[in-house]
Order: sequence, then C-alpha cells, then structure tokens
Amino acid sequence: MADDGAADDVADDDRRRPGVEPVRPAGALPGHRIGIGFKTSPQDVDWQTLDATWVVAGELGAFDAGWLNDHLVRMGQERGGRSFEALTLAAALAHRVPGLWIGHGVLSNTFRHPAVLAKAATVLDHVTGGRFIVGLGAGWHEPEHTPYGIPLPPIGRRIDRLISSARVLRALFSPAAAALPGVDLDDPHYPLRGATNEPPPVSPLGPPIWLGGQKERGLRLAAELADGWIMPGDHAGDVGYFREKRDDLCRRLDAAGRDADAFGFAGQVVSPAGSDAAGRRDALATARAFVEAGATHVVVGIAAAGGPDALRLAARDVATPLREATA
Repeated sequence: MADDGAADDVADDDRRRPGVEPVRPAGALPGHRIGIGFKTSPQDVDWQTLDATWVVAGELGAFDAGWLNDHLVRMGQERGGRSFEALTLAAALAHRVPGLWIGHGVLSNTFRHPAVLAKAATVLDHVTGGRFIVGLGAGWHEPEHTPYGIPLPPIGRRIDRLISSARVLRALFSPAAAALPGVDLDDPHYPLRGATNEPPPVSPLGPPIWLGGQKERGLRLAAELADGWIMPGDHAGDVGYFREKRDDLCRRLDAAGRDADAFGFAGQVVSPAGSDAAGRRDALATARAFVEAGATHVVVGIAAAGGPDALRLAARDVATPLREATA
C-alpha cells in the first residue's frame, strides 16, 4: 500500500477489539523455530504449471507454507494481463500441499465484502485443517479497479474499510457467530445483525489474520487486531525496511499489552530460476538476515512460470540451507 492515510484517527474505543486474544503465527515444521514458505504469484502462468508446482511443493518437505498474491490483472502493465483469482486458486491448490499453511500476501479488501471473505476463509480453514492465513490489505492497484467498476476510494477511506473488515472477520470467527442468535456489530461500513458463520471455523478463534499495512494507521491496526504482519512484495529483500516496520510494530504491541514473541513477522525474498546460482546465494543470505532481524517466517518467491524446476532450485539453494541454519 502506498499510503495509510495517517492523518485519520482510529483510536476511538468502538474500533478496538475488546480484550487481548491469543495470537497464532503460522507454525514451522515440528522441531523448527522459523517458518519457511514458497510463493507463486499467479500472473503470466497457466493452470497446469501452477498445479504441478504445488504438487512438488507438497512432496519436497522443504516448506511450511504456500503463498499467493491477489491481483485481477498482470502487474506492471497499464491494463489487463493474465492473472488467476486468488481465493478460488488457493482452494483448488490446497489438496496438493497437505499439512502446509496457505496464505495470501495480501488479499485486497476492495475486492470482497468481509462477510463473504469470512465464509470463504472458513472453507479454507476446514480444507487445510486449520492452516489458512487471512492475509489482508487495503488494496491499491487502479488498473484492477476502474476497468471492472470496483470502487477505489482515497487511501484514508480504504483504511477505514480495512479496519471495519478486520472487525467483521473477528466477529464472524468468534464462537458467538457459530449459532443463532449470532453476532451484532455496529459498523459504519459493514454492520452485522444476527449474523452467523455456520459451520464455524475449525480453528477455535478462526483463521489467523495477517495484515499488510505499512504506515501509521495500518501498523496500529495490525498491533491492535492482527496475528501477524507480512511485508509487501515490492519491498522483497529489503531487510532495513523490514527491521524498521518490525521495531515499530513491537513498540505498538508492547503498548497494547500484547506479546511480540507471539506475533508473526514475515519477510520476503525472491529466488531466481535457471543458472542464476549467485542470485539464489544472495537470496539465502538475505533470508538469513531477515531471521536475524526478527522474522518468524520467510517467504521465498519464485516466478510462477518457472514451474517445478524453479521451486526445486529454491528449495535446494534457499529453503533447505535456511532451515539448517535456523534449526
């Protein structure tokens, strides 16, 4: 997100989560302290290649999680471009990676009503056995809004709606929403009246929510209401940026009476494919630097069109040695 609309205030009590609930960062494999994920952003790739890549991911034993981004078009061009819808895609691929977490870095709040997102996330929570992460951000890319008639309000109003959506997700993931009379929520954007989420999530508090805010209001919301934070893909490899945001979040978590050690912090690196072994060595060094800077999860991105071969190289040259270094 380019801006969080820091001038707008959200400190009023009716936007805070009552109490401090337990948080659950995405777990690593048993016996390991750092989660390692792979990311196949689904642009400029065909279904057969994506499917084959996730099959291999489920077989390698090198990763704890699979990640996708959420775009309706190809990034980097003025209009259009090939891109698979992210929630449907996650559901289609989930059975290929049994036992792994699945998440999005991040879903655009402008694309989906939060009540519908809560229902979809609950499906994925069941499908994955309680290993789905709701990664959510305010949305920003104009070429995937205007052509489709999807409103893209100014950033301050988008953050307002992101705050509201996080509250709706928490309400619909709560035990009170598992049966009638349901839950009520007085919200200016997405009010709930006797709303239920049946069947309820497998996870007792619902899927963990990881937010992608970058500035004042987004970081404040993450510290108040989220289970984790994932750095944006356009800052992949920037350890200094990650450290700055993590330190800021830790201060906010402490002020909110929350335990930063129970909060998820995800850095991102890109693993180049083919003969670029030096690039993969650099990705490994950066991944280790993220861990030293406090990352609890490292997302190793590949070009999705590189397919299974690109993933195998990322596993061999980045994920596996990172696992050995952080065991």
